[in-house]
Amino acid sequence: MGTINYSYSPGNVECPHKVVIPPPRPFFKSFKNTLKETFFPDDPLRQFKNQPRGRKFILGLQYVFPILEWGPRYSFEFLKADLIAGITIASLAIPQGISYAQLANLPPILGLYSSFVPPLVYAMMGSSRDLAVGTVAVGSLLTGAMLSKDVNPNENLELYVHLAFTATFFAGLFEASLGLLRLGFIVDFLSHATIVGFMAGAATVVCLQQLKGILGLEHFTHATDVVDVLRSIFSQTHKWRWESGLLGCCFLFFLLLTRYLSKRTPKFFWISAMAPLTSVVLGSLLVYLTHAEKHGVQVIGSLKKGLNPPSMTDLAFGSAYLMTAIKTGIITGVIALAEGIAVGRSFAMFKNYQIDGNKEMIAFGMMNIVGSCTSCYLTTGPFSRSAVNFNAGCKTAVSNIVMAIAVMITLMFLTPLFHYTPLVVLSSIIMAAMLGLIDYEAAMHLWTVDKFDFLVCMSAYIGVVFGSIQIGLIVAVALSLLRIILFVARPRTIVLGNLPNSKIYRNVEQYPIATTVPGILILEIDAPIYFANAGYLRERISRWIDEEEDKLRTAEKETTLQYVILDMGAVGAIDTSGISMLEETKKIVDRKELKLVLANPGSEVMKKLNKSKFMENLGQEWIFLTVGEAVSACNFMLHCAKPENHCRKDADADDTLNNNV
Repeated sequence: MGTINYSYSPGNVECPHKVVIPPPRPFFKSFKNTLKETFFPDDPLRQFKNQPRGRKFILGLQYVFPILEWGPRYSFEFLKADLIAGITIASLAIPQGISYAQLANLPPILGLYSSFVPPLVYAMMGSSRDLAVGTVAVGSLLTGAMLSKDVNPNENLELYVHLAFTATFFAGLFEASLGLLRLGFIVDFLSHATIVGFMAGAATVVCLQQLKGILGLEHFTHATDVVDVLRSIFSQTHKWRWESGLLGCCFLFFLLLTRYLSKRTPKFFWISAMAPLTSVVLGSLLVYLTHAEKHGVQVIGSLKKGLNPPSMTDLAFGSAYLMTAIKTGIITGVIALAEGIAVGRSFAMFKNYQIDGNKEMIAFGMMNIVGSCTSCYLTTGPFSRSAVNFNAGCKTAVSNIVMAIAVMITLMFLTPLFHYTPLVVLSSIIMAAMLGLIDYEAAMHLWTVDKFDFLVCMSAYIGVVFGSIQIGLIVAVALSLLRIILFVARPRTIVLGNLPNSKIYRNVEQYPIATTVPGILILEIDAPIYFANAGYLRERISRWIDEEEDKLRTAEKETTLQYVILDMGAVGAIDTSGISMLEETKKIVDRKELKLVLANPGSEVMKKLNKSKFMENLGQEWIFLTVGEAVSACNFMLHCAKPENHCRKDADADDTLNNNV
């Protein structure tokens, strides 16, 4: 590699580094690598390389069923921890299952069914040690809200239940397909701000809807917006039951108090975990002893004993409402995935292990597909139950198996004990759980850090509360996508200046001590250059040049603008529209009798600039490895342009600056 030293008084400038054009790569090989990095960033097949056929078969089974990997190492110490955790979450799962089934307008027994089969499937196929599987409030609310628009559960309960099973089947099919096709990144479009606002909005609506149970109302709207819910409540003031309201307020206070105590003293987490089941037991005893069901307090009634009956033949594939079930399944499936994976990753981070997002999707999908065939509706990994599982000291997914066994015993022998369970207690349990989802601290943090994220959060919240759950979700996702588009379509261009006594160049707005270089405008492009932003960047660079020239003219500086350096370090990719933008920018610069210089272009950019012949047009001698080298070369040329300076080349140097780089 040739190097030229241009010697002049008072010093020397050296450009010892060469900008290298990457060697060409076959298109199909490059395309294959791109697909692999997009869909297989974790390279799941690496463990199968150089393995005998029998070992590959075993590894394949362990990949699909992780329990086969950690099961042989399972110890008695793990069993003791998982046994305690499983019994603890079962005490929460039983009342929550019954409550959330009511929220979905489904028979309460389906909530217990959904806490039996899906946890067993997840224990075999899931990769999280801490996730506790079961029904969730938001998924139940979505299921009830979307299905009840077309089928009234009070008029045609059988069809409604069949549609719920069908929606669960399609939710599972969608989730498993995302995992198998390695499309898990789709869920990432639900940003943190979106989820915070959506969850808070859904929790607000759920709390308002539970006033039906608290006030002892028999007829209530199926709408989810706050206006219809409040209208339904206050239009029936003459039907409010003070007995039910008093009982509901007492149990709600008890549940919130136990949660507060558990938060103040984490080692007493079990107090909050046992509170829902305790409420059910106390409420049932109170109703049984006082015969409160005869005085306006509604009870669950009889629950069928026995394990999950098969429901494969109940899937309504031939129903006129099939599209409703498919739409419900896809939307609820996305929400369930977002919640379950987020919860699993959160607890995995605490214990310093990794979970495979795509394997989790397959596990969620299979447990919902199997669940839809065994009288279950939508399940995922709820935060409240998983938090209890984590705090109870679970070691593996065996805690889900213990919970499922406890639910099985309940289904076989204990369901008659729930006959006198008051609905008002279930409403109190749901309200207490939902209040924990209204994370106002997270919303305030969004306001402090990023106002646009706060706007997305509030849009989701307002859309859910005043519109519907679907509207809130669509608005929030649309705003998140709009932000991505704005980031791509309107990238930042930054003026760089030199930090004193260094060769470092930084944003002059961020570092006031950074000084611009006389006669040189240094601009950093802060994003890949695509068709969506090429026109904007061309206009913005042109305006920067005009503004710099006006500034120099106004200040009556002796030095005029001579060079425009584009720092391409953040430009990871460029398309043909981007190359056309650079060509047009060079023409603009040439018309102003300036010189365009590029610094720090990446390998992909260099390959395309070379193939497009732009490098020949610009001159490879005007492409530098760093901004510092580009500035040094430009300063040298400015110095040599002055008549009083006499620059000479070293004897061993070439004739052109091209050999410098």
